[in-house]
Amino acid sequence: MGLTGRRCTSIREREFPRRFLPPAHPAAARPTRPLRLGARGPGPARYPTVPPVQICHLAKYYPPARGGIESHVQTLARLQAAAKMRVQVIAIEHRDGGVPGLRWEDDQGVQVARVTPRLRLNHAQWSPEMNAWLRHEMTADIVHLHLPNPSMQIAWLLARPAGALIVTHHSDIIRQRWLHIPLAPLERATLARAAAILASSPNYIRHSPLLRRFAGKTMVLPLGAQLAPFLQPNAAARAWSQRLRAEQGEPLWLFVGRLVYYKGLDTAIRALAHCPGKLLIIGTGPLEARLRRLARRSGVETRVIWAGQVEEDFLAGAYAAATAFWFPSHARSEGFGLVQIEAMASGCPLINAGIAGSGVNWVSPHEESGLTVPAKDPGALAAAALRLWQDGELRRQLGARGRERAQREFTQEIMAQRVLQCYWQALAEKEKRPAAGDPS
Repeated sequence: MGLTGRRCTSIREREFPRRFLPPAHPAAARPTRPLRLGARGPGPARYPTVPPVQICHLAKYYPPARGGIESHVQTLARLQAAAKMRVQVIAIEHRDGGVPGLRWEDDQGVQVARVTPRLRLNHAQWSPEMNAWLRHEMTADIVHLHLPNPSMQIAWLLARPAGALIVTHHSDIIRQRWLHIPLAPLERATLARAAAILASSPNYIRHSPLLRRFAGKTMVLPLGAQLAPFLQPNAAARAWSQRLRAEQGEPLWLFVGRLVYYKGLDTAIRALAHCPGKLLIIGTGPLEARLRRLARRSGVETRVIWAGQVEEDFLAGAYAAATAFWFPSHARSEGFGLVQIEAMASGCPLINAGIAGSGVNWVSPHEESGLTVPAKDPGALAAAALRLWQDGELRRQLGARGRERAQREFTQEIMAQRVLQCYWQALAEKEKRPAAGDPS
């Protein structure tokens, strides 16, 4: 069930075709109770009885490609596979080279096809092999398309596979405004044919012209994350936390994300010049060289730690060691900010930037799990950091409230339950529609 907007309402068992919903299916009997997709503590995971539905996710990239959308698709697909569904992911190969076509591999029960395109044109890729597979071989009951994603959007429109279409609209196209002109008709055509459109926050629905156009079929689906590594760090993570505190001292500020324009890391580096401590940067990206030069010019080169890509234990340890998590993203390209959930689950207070129309500040509200400052304002970011550094009780309160909010709203189990509710509704409504040529 979404938190606002149109709800993913439950459907009574008699409304489902038997092949989609066995009589004892828990989602129909208890629509608001999260699916138990895994058991806490020792012992084997427990999974619910679910219908034998086949799902195909159409994604831009897939891990090990880094990014919030990539992580979300993998988390959701793995959960669905663990719940005994047949799950496929079709994604563009993010690495250069390779033979054009589809290369299949298994990821914890998820069948992943990495597509090496024959043609790459900036933000769009073309693969006739993928198009042929979508048109002739796809047998999925649900096709889950993750946008923005021009390549898969065009491929779906050309192939029109039979499965019910669910669209997750992660963000509008913001910086590449020229793309909006040719893509706008395609976006409208795709969303018009979708059974349901999912957005990660009510803020994004209210401020997206595209989503407002389809408000009647758009609902809120907050992203979820695997919180266990951050709620209960293991011994290796705790060791990293202790080592970071001992070697880097306090305060220790943390940034996690790709080094791209909308992440606002230039603001963070400039803010560091006005507050004590060190800034630990986890992530890589095309702007790294430019940001390193900015750190030198700003006089903070020796106080910035460039960690690059790290293992999960180091990441969990960094959240635990940090005085606060800096999230200075400044554009609506940042629609949600999944790493905020990781910080909240770790009990690490946040400082994020106010982005009109984004879900960032809805995920971590001001004075609840962190502080919100004006975007692109290094002075305001530094002032908020100083406030947290000087007020230990405030840090403790924000961290505790953030941890509670993460567990209440943003677990992967809650996310999976909400997605399944929407799938069942889409399948039931599709079953009710008369087939082509049916005079009824």
